[in-house]
Amino acid sequence: MSVLRQQRSTEAARDDARLRDELAYGDEAAFTDLHERFAPLVYTIAARITRDGRAAEDVTQEVFLAIWQRPLDYEPERGSLRGWLAMMAHRRAVDLVRREEAHRRRALDGALYAGAVSRGDPVGDQVSDSDAAERLGAALKALPAHLSRAITMAYLEGRTYREVAAELGVPEGTAKSRMREGLRRLGLTLRDQR
Repeated sequence: MSVLRQQRSTEAARDDARLRDELAYGDEAAFTDLHERFAPLVYTIAARITRDGRAAEDVTQEVFLAIWQRPLDYEPERGSLRGWLAMMAHRRAVDLVRREEAHRRRALDGALYAGAVSRGDPVGDQVSDSDAAERLGAALKALPAHLSRAITMAYLEGRTYREVAAELGVPEGTAKSRMREGLRRLGLTLRDQR
C-alpha cells in the first residue's frame, strides 16, 4: 500500500514540476489546467479568512496572477503545488484583512483625533474619552443619515466597505465615497469644536 502511495506522490511531484515548467514558457493551456484544478481550493481558503466573496475573488485572482507572472517561484522539491497555492492564498487573504482593518482604524483615528486632540493646552490634554465619545456621537448625528449610517457600519460596527455596500444596497464605490465624505465632514465638525 505504501509503495502505491509513494508512486502516486512521485507522479504528482513530476506533474507539478511539468506544469510549472509549462507556465514558465507561457503555456496558456497549462494555466487553464492549473486554474481549473486549484481555483476552488484557493477561493475556499480566501473566503474562510476574509468572510467576503468578493474579497476571496480578489485574492484568488492575485494568487493566479502571481503564478502566471512568476511561475519559477514555485519550487517542486519543497512541496506540492497544491500546498504552495494554499499557502499563497492564506497569506494574501490575511494580508488583505489586515490592510482593511488598518485602513479602518486609521480612518477612524483620523476622524476622532482631528477635532478631539487638543492643541497642547493642559486643560485640553485632560479631555476624557467619554467627552470625545460624546462629541463624536453628536458629530455623527449632525451628518446626513446616509453618511452617518455608512460611517457607523464601517468604523463602529467593524464592517468592510463591501459589507456596507451590500447592506445599504449601493455600489462599492458609492459606499467608499460615503465613508470618505462622512469622515471628512466628521473631521471638520470635530475640528470646529476645539
